[in-house]
Amino acid sequence: MEKIFTEQAPAAIGPYSQAIKTGGLVYTSGQIPINPVTGMIEASDITGQTEQVMKNLEAVLKAAGSSFERTVKTLCFLKNMDDFAAFNKVYARYFTGKPARSCVAVAALPKGALVEVEVIAEAE
Repeated sequence: MEKIFTEQAPAAIGPYSQAIKTGGLVYTSGQIPINPVTGMIEASDITGQTEQVMKNLEAVLKAAGSSFERTVKTLCFLKNMDDFAAFNKVYARYFTGKPARSCVAVAALPKGALVEVEVIAEAE
């Protein structure tokens, strides 16, 4: 089992790793839209926040030797299901292979985020 860390994505805000690689798979922790340079959520809308989440996921996957193309499953959490269509528009540009997915609305997300996504992907 290998713990994954990259400075290109936000550091964990709790007692967990950015991702774990084991058994030929990468399991990312949920990424929220924190800019890793500033440590802040900068975008106020679902489109901007989803873009930042995707940048964070891309960095973690790359550090683990994987990619969006190798993703087999995503778990998506939205603060408001009314954001579903706008979220999907951004999501579809990154996950072109159409992995399996769950997408649910939640009462709240860390730091007041509107979106959080975690990934299970094949490791290289």
